[in-house]
Amino acid sequence: MKAILRTLRSVPRWGWAFGFGYFALQYGMYRLGAWLSRVIGTIDYAFPCKIPVIDDLFPVIPVFVVIYLFSYVFWICGPIAVSLTAKRNFVNYICGLSLAYVIGFLFFVFLPTCMDRTAEGLMAIAAEPGFFNQLLATVYAADGSTLAFNLFPSYHCLISLYCYLGVRKQPEISKGFQVYSLVMVVLICLSTLFTKQHYIIDMVGGLGISLACYALMHRLDPGRKYQ
Repeated sequence: MKAILRTLRSVPRWGWAFGFGYFALQYGMYRLGAWLSRVIGTIDYAFPCKIPVIDDLFPVIPVFVVIYLFSYVFWICGPIAVSLTAKRNFVNYICGLSLAYVIGFLFFVFLPTCMDRTAEGLMAIAAEPGFFNQLLATVYAADGSTLAFNLFPSYHCLISLYCYLGVRKQPEISKGFQVYSLVMVVLICLSTLFTKQHYIIDMVGGLGISLACYALMHRLDPGRKYQ
């Protein structure tokens, strides 16, 4: 406990600001993308990215909604943890994450995707008794109810992977936290499938964009002046 408290005290103020600020930013861009797609009319052409032969293999497991919701806490902790690393790494991390946000936002606006939860039988499952089913129903209600939009790319997968990439192989971050972050990425990705918040292609797209932005920033190295 003392070690945790010491770590929290060592977080710079700007680390906390980026942690909460970027959480608000991703939420704002997600909602703004949905609104703009309605304004310009692209939402009328929204389509599902379902691959039945794969997506139908994943059942609804309501307990995974806990992991799905915990991801928000994980995202806040991402920039905070990376702020403990070298400034060069932090600058590259923020630049890459920002680019990933923008790419996802452009998909939301100009190439929106959707899921009919009624046709998928999800509303009936969420209506079943049980705490986790009720929690799942709350998530659905807050995210389009019977018709969900902005599935591709999955921000859940995109942001979660970038949180791990920011601390990966960083000497200032303990091996335990690095392993924990990787495990959380796997669990969060699975939660998007087992709550049926996303199709498999949404997960792949989110992970792909995250990796591409990380690789690009590693090559451009905008934080090199802080070496």
